Amino acid sequence: MKLVISLIVTFAAAGIGSYFTTPNIATWYASLNKPFFNPPNWIFGPMWSVLYILMAVALYLVWKKEFARQEKTKAVILYAIQLTLNTLWSVIFFGMKAPALALPEIILLEITIILTAYSFKKISTVAARLLIPYIVWVGFAAILNLSIVVLN
Repeated sequence: MKLVISLIVTFAAAGIGSYFTTPNIATWYASLNKPFFNPPNWIFGPMWSVLYILMAVALYLVWKKEFARQEKTKAVILYAIQLTLNTLWSVIFFGMKAPALALPEIILLEITIILTAYSFKKISTVAARLLIPYIVWVGFAAILNLSIVVLN
């Protein structure tokens, strides 16, 4: 049941972010100047789907593990904060069409994901490792975000 809840919570956040993102990809986002290394649009959906699955499984591994309550609570709170920031980035970047405002937010998101992974590592090394692709992808997304700000 904890795995199902982890998946539902994580994909609910993904759904909210997608609500703000999807309608703006073919219109507003397509009109922006983007760097040469911008991936094709079709890659984002599959990539984020994999990342959200990895995130949910990481949360589940931490949640199910018998560990000091205080450490688990801290880890889950950090997860909730980073998930909220993840969704908020989509709202700011795509919903508000404000890449400059989204830039400091994604940097905060990246820091929070790293803190979450560090907190998860104390409980489950596997859970922490599952967040590594997410850390790398958000770092790349931050560079894209910066490039879009500079080019536009």
